[in-house]
Order: sequence, then C-alpha cells, then structure tokens
Amino acid sequence: MKILIIGAAGMIGQKLIIKLLSIKSLNGKKIKELILFDVIKSPKIEDSHIKIKIKSGDLSNLMVSKKLIKDKPDLIFHLAAIVSGHAEKEFELGWNINTRGSWGLFEAIRLMGKGYCPKIVFTSSITVYGAPFADRISDEFFTTPLTSYGSQKAVTEILLSDYSRKGMLDGIALRFPTICVRPGKPNLAASGFFSGIIREPLNGQMAILPVSPETRHYFASPRSAINFLIHAAELDLKKLENRISLNMPGLSATVQEQIESLKRVSGNNTAKYIQHKPNLDIQKIVGSWAKDLAATRAKRLGFIAEKNFDEIIKIYIEEDLNKI
Repeated sequence: MKILIIGAAGMIGQKLIIKLLSIKSLNGKKIKELILFDVIKSPKIEDSHIKIKIKSGDLSNLMVSKKLIKDKPDLIFHLAAIVSGHAEKEFELGWNINTRGSWGLFEAIRLMGKGYCPKIVFTSSITVYGAPFADRISDEFFTTPLTSYGSQKAVTEILLSDYSRKGMLDGIALRFPTICVRPGKPNLAASGFFSGIIREPLNGQMAILPVSPETRHYFASPRSAINFLIHAAELDLKKLENRISLNMPGLSATVQEQIESLKRVSGNNTAKYIQHKPNLDIQKIVGSWAKDLAATRAKRLGFIAEKNFDEIIKIYIEEDLNKI
C-alpha cells in the first residue's frame, strides 16, 4: 500500500506518520511507501521497513497536484489547511489553499483516469456549523458557516462528495473538534488559546485567555485525532450511505472546566499563569462555532474520543509535555 499525506509537516501529520510507521499495515495491507507532502519539507524520517518520499510545494497549483498523483497513492490523508484565524484575515489565501487546492487535488485524480480511484480521508471541521444552533447539534443539522475557514471546509466537503458520487475517488470527511492540547508553539488558529491555557501553564509560562471563562467548546485530543484518521482509513465507506461527512465524537467543556481540570491534574498553582485579556475578534469567531455535537453516526461506526478533560490533559503530559 502506498500512502500520501498532504500536510505532513504539521502536528497531526507528524503524529500520523509515527502511528503509521508503528502499525506498518492498514486492513491487513502492508504499508510499502509513505509520500510526505507540505508547503515546507517534512522532517527527514528513516525507516528500514517503509520507503519514504518527502516532497514540498504549493497545493493551490494544479501542476503540483498532478505530480503528486503520478505516484498513484492508494490512500490519501488530506490534512493541509490555512487555519481559522489566518483564513479569516487572509481571504484569498484561505480560499486558494483550503478550497482551490483541494479541488485541484480531486481534479488531478479525475484526470489520471484509467480506473484510478484512491481513498481520501479529509479533515474537515465543526466550523461548518454556525449560530444560531441547538445546545447539542445532531447529525441532521444544516451547515451554515459564519467564518471563511468554515465555508472553505463546507465547500470542500461538497466537492469531495460529488467526486465520490461520480466514482472518481472514495472520500470521507471527518469534522474534527478542536484538537487540544496541541504541543509546540501557538499557531494562527483562533482556537489556539484553548491549548495555550493548558500547555503554557504546564510549562511554567504565561497564557492569554481572550474569551470569557463561561465560553463552551468541543474538544478531542491529538491521540483521538490520529485514531479517527486510522479508523476512517480502515472503514468500509459503503457504510456511510452516500453521506460522506461525519461529525467526530468529542467532549463539551467550558473554559472554566478546562481550568478546573488543569488544577486537578497539576495542582492549583498552575492556574496563576493564565491571564484574562479579552479579544473581541477571537470572541466573535469562537462564538460562531458549535459547542457540542451528538456525533451519533460516527459513534455507531466505531469512532471514540475522551470522556472528560482530565483525560485530555493527562494525554498531553504523557506524550508532549516540554515540547514547546
């Protein structure tokens, strides 16, 4: 089996590579080659069992996608994206990468023809939903995104569904919760502070809280994110019954509940590193996002996530503490 990871240099991409190298097969098929693609080159990885190619380029360029597809990967993990806050500020860049780049990838597959029909696992987002909405969103709730990022993800889901319907590829879109706690330096995602108020205090550094402690949001850990991707890669997509977009399971918690979990796991003293400094732009973006999802279909299909925020913090401590 040959696997292409688009967005391989990012946090999820790097963790996915480690997971694939450790399991060495999917659905009983041996992984023979990994093609790692991003706008910058993924860190070099040595493995005696699996051939690894590292490539870089601009996904919005159709010729780049055509060159990637020449290798005819059996499975494609499409993780690459301009993140929420960045996509909101850089309108053209967000649409070029998040939607036009995805369309170019699907087109490159179509133009390859000759019976080539790879499986694509696409990371979408709960930002495809927009207020007003119920306290807990069902799988039947309509998509009305209120950010550019959410709109770009929603359009890409529709494209993926149509190319799948036409038999040009076999796609599944996973609507991820906010992934928390993310290791490393903060990025431009509007949701980045949800990780920051846990990560920085655990590393003895100050963190800015730009929203009210009563703000409620929907989370899963990086470990769950990788498990979502692997499970989707092994799933028989006929079970989706043409509804290829799935809300991933997660847990709903307020910022205050996050902070209380931090205190329980690491002691009351860590909370002193959190400074409340309201930011109206971030409040507006985060306020437009879903606060809880039922994820009934995904759970029925075997996707699972954490049950409480203490678990999420403990996973960060176990896997990523001090990686900042």
